[in-house]
Amino acid sequence: MADPEALGFEHMGLDPRLLQAVADLGWSRPTLIQEKAIPLALEGKDLLARARTGSGKTAAYALPALQLLLHRKATGPAVEQAVRGLVLVPTKELARQARSMIQQLAAHCARDIRVADVSAAEDTASQRAVLMEKPDIVVGTPSRILNHLQQASLVLRDSLELLVLDEADLLFSFGFEEELKSLLCHLPRIYQAFLMSATFNEDVQALKELVLHNPVTLKLQESQLPGPDQLRQFQVVCQTEEDKFLLLYALLKLSLVRGKSLLFVNTLERSYRLRLFLEQFSIPACVLNGELPLCSRCHIISQFNQGFYDCVIATDAEVLGAPVKGKRRARGSKGDRASDPEAGVARGIDFHHVSAVLNFDLPPTPEAYIHRAGRTARANNPGMVLTFVLPTEQSHLHTIEELLGENGAPVLLPYQLRMEEIEGFRYRCQDAMRSVTKQAIREARLKEIKEELLHSERLKTYFEDNPRDLQLLRHDLPLHPAVVKPHLGHVPDYLVPPALRGLVRPHKKRRKLASRKVQKAKTQNPLCSFRHRKERRRPTAVPS
Repeated sequence: MADPEALGFEHMGLDPRLLQAVADLGWSRPTLIQEKAIPLALEGKDLLARARTGSGKTAAYALPALQLLLHRKATGPAVEQAVRGLVLVPTKELARQARSMIQQLAAHCARDIRVADVSAAEDTASQRAVLMEKPDIVVGTPSRILNHLQQASLVLRDSLELLVLDEADLLFSFGFEEELKSLLCHLPRIYQAFLMSATFNEDVQALKELVLHNPVTLKLQESQLPGPDQLRQFQVVCQTEEDKFLLLYALLKLSLVRGKSLLFVNTLERSYRLRLFLEQFSIPACVLNGELPLCSRCHIISQFNQGFYDCVIATDAEVLGAPVKGKRRARGSKGDRASDPEAGVARGIDFHHVSAVLNFDLPPTPEAYIHRAGRTARANNPGMVLTFVLPTEQSHLHTIEELLGENGAPVLLPYQLRMEEIEGFRYRCQDAMRSVTKQAIREARLKEIKEELLHSERLKTYFEDNPRDLQLLRHDLPLHPAVVKPHLGHVPDYLVPPALRGLVRPHKKRRKLASRKVQKAKTQNPLCSFRHRKERRRPTAVPS
C-alpha cells in the first residue's frame, strides 16, 4: 500500500462526480477513518469502525455507498429501481444530518441517486409516497424503518445490498434492541454492513454478532478525544449548588468564556431553570427541548449555527431516555413525560464552531462525557471543556478521568479562578435564583408549547375550522415565567474582580449609549442649557 501521507480522495478510485462534491465541500485530504475505511468498503468487506466524534465517519460510509450504487448503475445490467442502501441512526436529528451529508456528496449525481429520510413520525403519509418511488438510500431510526416494513410501504428483502448502523453504541442503549432484532428479519441473508461508533461497548459487540460477517475491525485512535494542544479540559470544584450558578454567571457575564457555548445539564427541568436564571442578567440562551417538534429543534440548531444565540442549553440522557438494557423506556416515565425518545444533542449533531462545552451537571457516565466533549474541537478547530463538580461527585469524576487518562497523567486540569474574587456577585445570583421558582419553570415550558401550537402549520386548518379554540388559546391566562429585573443586567465596575478590570468591560456599549441619552437630555432641558449673558452698561451722558 502507498504511503498514507500521500493518499488523497483522488487515489481511492471514486467517481469524478463524487470527487467534485468533495472538492465543493473544501475537503483537501481524507481524515484517518475515511482513509482507512473507504478502500476496505469498496472491496466489499464488512466494517466495524471506531473513531472519535467529529472525525468524518458519515463520509466514511457515505462515499463508498454512493460509489457502489453509481458503479452498479453504470456497469451492471438494467435492473428495477429499488432501495439498496439503509442507514440506521438513533435520533431524528442524526437522520436529518446524515441525509443532508449524503445529499451533499451526491450533489453532482442527484439524477442517479435519491436519498430519503423517514425518521419523522408525523410525516408518515408523505413518506409512503416517497418510498413508493423507491429511493436508492433510506435513512431513519429503527422504530420508523420497522413501522414502514410492517406496513409494507418499504420492502428490502430482495433489494438491500448495504446496511449502515451509525452511532452503533447508542442504538441499544436508547431502547432499540427489540426493533433492531425485528427489523433484521425483513432483510436479505446477504448484504454488506458497516458499524460506525465512537466507543466499543457490550452493545456494539452484540450488534456485531447480529449484523456483521467476518468484519474488518478499525480501532484507529486510542484517544477518544483530541489532544491537549487542540482540546483543553478543565474542572472546577463548587462547594454548593449555588456556587455553580455564581460561577456560570461570572464566566458568561464577564466574557471569561468567549464564543459559542453548549451548556449540558442532566434534566429538562434543570435546563429551563438555567435559562430563566441567565435571562435575569440579559444573557440570551435557548433550550433544545425534546418536547418540541423536530422542525423546531432543527430551527434552534440552525439559529445557533447562524449566530442568533451564543449559548444553547441541552440535555442528553433525560431527553433521549436513560440508557436501559434490553427494554425500551416508557413514554410515560416520570420526569419529562412528553419528551421525544428519539431526540437529543449529546452526540452527533453538527453544531458549528463551538468554542466551549460547559458541563454544568456532571455527566452520568464516562461515555456521556466523551459524547458531550465531542461537540467542540471538531476537525482542526480548538475547543475547551469545563466541568463543574460538587464535593460529593469527585469520586465519579475520578472514574471519568481514569477512562480518559493516558499513562496516569491528569486530563482535567484545575480551572484557575478563585471563588472569593467573584463573591461580590453572590447577592445578585441569590436574587435571580429566588425569581426562578417551580411555577416559573412550568409556565416557561407551557409558553413554548403554546407558541408552537399557535404557529403550527399543521394546526392551521384545524384552527380555521375551529376558530373558538384559537381564540381560547390566544386569550388564555397570560403566562409570567419569571420576573426579570433590568438592573441585574448591568455590572458595576466596582464588582469586577481587580485582576480583571483592565480586561473585562461587560457593558461598555451600554454605558456609551446611556451617556449619549443623558447628554441629549441635558441639551434639551432649558434649565440646563440656559446661559446668562452679562449686559454691558452704556456710558451715561455727563451733564454739561
